[in-house]
Amino acid sequence: MTNTIRMLSTLGLMGAMRSLSSAFEAASGIRVDADYAPTLALLKRLRADEAADLVILTREGLDEMIAERRVITDGTADLARSYVGIAVLAGQVHPDIATEAALRRTLLAARSVAYSRLGASGVYFAQLIVRMGIAAEINAKAAIVEQGFTAERLVSGEADLAVQQISELKQVGGIEVVGPVPHELQTPAVFSAGRMANAKHADAADRLLRYLASPDVVPVLRQSGLEP
Repeated sequence: MTNTIRMLSTLGLMGAMRSLSSAFEAASGIRVDADYAPTLALLKRLRADEAADLVILTREGLDEMIAERRVITDGTADLARSYVGIAVLAGQVHPDIATEAALRRTLLAARSVAYSRLGASGVYFAQLIVRMGIAAEINAKAAIVEQGFTAERLVSGEADLAVQQISELKQVGGIEVVGPVPHELQTPAVFSAGRMANAKHADAADRLLRYLASPDVVPVLRQSGLEP
């Protein structure tokens, strides 16, 4: 057993994990050294053999790591479901995004739309606007965020709308979440945790994994905009 474990986590769980890590540290005496980035960026780092004990990725990303034998098959757990949402600067009128037609009008009317290049939400949104037939118009005025929180572009005045996982939008102050993209247009992302095959501190990582998969964490997940 060690008093520090290394965790790499997708940005989608950053808000929840900051609180959950503190609770785990207080109960276990094990420190969590956490680093947060979009799933695609984390996959690249893991394939470059960056060391970690536990990872939290999209389910698809975790399955890739299992297939490559970087994560052990029987050391995983699905933690939370997350929907992509739209946000505006605090105090601004909330646009209509209740239907596909309303969302289309809202996106086309915006001066600029901020979305992520590397995150699961950005990959989804890029595909969505192609499907809706408005990719050229939106991308011509988009504020593309390489990695980080798209809602920061609302605060800086670079965009009128920000698109990202609701749990990520809620990490930025001074903004308001309008709501999720219509559910019929999206498949929720599932965030899952897994213990690395070459974990230096496997027992401690397994202990954290059991905690994250327990009912104790449900209120924190919901508060951060996630569904357990």
